[in-house]
Amino acid sequence: MTEWDDRKLGMHRRINRRDFLNGVALTVGGLAITPSMVEAWAQAQSGDPKDPGYYPPALSGMRGSHPGSFDAAHALRDGTFWEDAGKPEDTGEKYDLVIVGGGISGLSAAHFYRKLAGPQAKILILDNHDDFGGHAKRNEFRPSGRMLLGFGGTFAIESPEPYSPMAKGLIEELGIDVSSFPKVLDRKVYSSHRLKHAVFFDRETFGAEKLVTYAADEDADTESGGVFRAAPSKHFLEQAPLNEAAKRDLARLYAEKRDFFPGLSSIDKKARLARLSYADYLTKTAGYDLQVVTLLQTLPQGLFGIGIDAVAAQDAWGLGFPGFDGLKLDPEPGRGMNRDAIPNEEAEKYFFHFPDGNSSIARLLVRNLIPAAIPGKTAGDVVTARADYARLDEAASPIRIRLNSTAVRVKHVGDPVSAKETEVVYSRRGKICSVRAGRTVLACWHVVIPYICDELPAEQKAALSDAAKVPLVYTNVALANWKAFTKLGVQSVYSPGSYHSSFQLDMPVSIGAYQCSKSPEEPVVVHMLRTPCKPGRPARDQHRLGRIELFSTTFETFERKIRDQLARSLSEGGFDPARDIVGITVNRWPHGYAYEYNSLWDTFWRDGTTPPCVVARKPFGRIAIANADADAYAYTDCAIDQAYRAVQELAGSISS
Repeated sequence: MTEWDDRKLGMHRRINRRDFLNGVALTVGGLAITPSMVEAWAQAQSGDPKDPGYYPPALSGMRGSHPGSFDAAHALRDGTFWEDAGKPEDTGEKYDLVIVGGGISGLSAAHFYRKLAGPQAKILILDNHDDFGGHAKRNEFRPSGRMLLGFGGTFAIESPEPYSPMAKGLIEELGIDVSSFPKVLDRKVYSSHRLKHAVFFDRETFGAEKLVTYAADEDADTESGGVFRAAPSKHFLEQAPLNEAAKRDLARLYAEKRDFFPGLSSIDKKARLARLSYADYLTKTAGYDLQVVTLLQTLPQGLFGIGIDAVAAQDAWGLGFPGFDGLKLDPEPGRGMNRDAIPNEEAEKYFFHFPDGNSSIARLLVRNLIPAAIPGKTAGDVVTARADYARLDEAASPIRIRLNSTAVRVKHVGDPVSAKETEVVYSRRGKICSVRAGRTVLACWHVVIPYICDELPAEQKAALSDAAKVPLVYTNVALANWKAFTKLGVQSVYSPGSYHSSFQLDMPVSIGAYQCSKSPEEPVVVHMLRTPCKPGRPARDQHRLGRIELFSTTFETFERKIRDQLARSLSEGGFDPARDIVGITVNRWPHGYAYEYNSLWDTFWRDGTTPPCVVARKPFGRIAIANADADAYAYTDCAIDQAYRAVQELAGSISS
């Protein structure tokens, strides 16, 4: 077995990740560095989109909630911000609407408001990051001069519930034809090489190091949805380094038709499952070996940011996890069921993935609001269009987007009941500035709002503070080729004991001028997922501790973990991390997904009483609240719907 020290891992290699000048990578795919390139990259991190070379999508290293994007907010939280801030400088700017937050919800709010108020409406959007889009983040790589895209946050147009007429209407208005997705997805790219889904067993967790394909050798297994959706093959059970009891129980988990709750009605069974974690159901109720839980532990992390120790068995049933056939449950959702776990045929058909995820939606919204900022006319050409960040905040434009600007205070000018204006104060590049607005939409995270809007009622502040964000990491790794994947016969790897719980080759989508990697000799992006869980604790506690971990983890640590995991998983296919990795971007989101209610921890959700998000999103005078937190639902359609609601709540004040 190869022991991977830093040199073998390639930690010394200069790639798109950590060779920085003032935080900016100094090498691009092996290109020679010129003084003009150094100057451009330095300007890219200056915080001023007016500078030449300012182009955040091409930045690598630590992205997502990048350094500098959260300092002011943390100082507000800690009560230290105003100690040295000084008096805000009045810019003299007045707007019809100021939106705090430039994610999809904030951009959608601007879109809906302009439709309501007219094209002359003056709107300012403030965002604390160096790029617009919020969690819909775009990562660009250019190995050998070829553009490769990765999604650094929101993955696709998808939702467990059908898109509302407002959300679907916006998607159509932006020119996105969701029904055309089968035409842009090249299913033959991986199936022609008979690439399968696999499980990597690490020696620290399972006592042996082994990559095992899940399906039988004769099955391509490219359409099964991954591992554990169907019964494991005989090959998997023979090769997996599991104890004999676990192998027996894993097979029994799919084949057994035992009713563990005899005598109870379907409704009562679901009620019991809603109060029982899936891990406890497997061990304490069904009596399966503990190693089965270890194997399945990280399955729901991509949805909820937690493992099966903190996901209700009722939700596991709804998601199609194994072990429930013998209960003979009727298909109706039980009380307290998570919306992700409730199947809906219409919703399942409404799916579209851009190569950069829903960053393309954000870019289309920006093009719609500020046409000069992003060239082109279609949803196809936006994929390769280069945004001109210097055009986002021009005085002549009725709509302006001001990046690197953290809102630190929002209040009415006068009594909230009778006030005609709001004042928004923000911190930008060390300066504190203020603007006035006829009305304000807070499309930022709920947990931030009590710190910037002190005049809200106490009950509403408490409800806003209840919204715990789900921390996660979306890592994109650019590889010189994917020959190791073809030699091993895998396209995705589930890794329950590793640092990242899964990784896979990029979805083969070609749109407009953008072409996916079609040959194993071509460069490709590998997407990796990590959610910093702390099993055995309540969900909110796991999220809080995971958030602390992410803020304290260096990029060097991430890089070493990434290289080590890929090396250990793929080396038998000839993968060399020092040679084959040509770019790394870590999208760290300590405040990631909107927290979705969980029947194990949120009794109001199980009992059907009013959830905190309903109280939290109430309008207050000329201030309305949007974002996915406002409905505790971590999907793009929720962000759009909540933006629409917030604007409608302000409609009565537009003429006043």
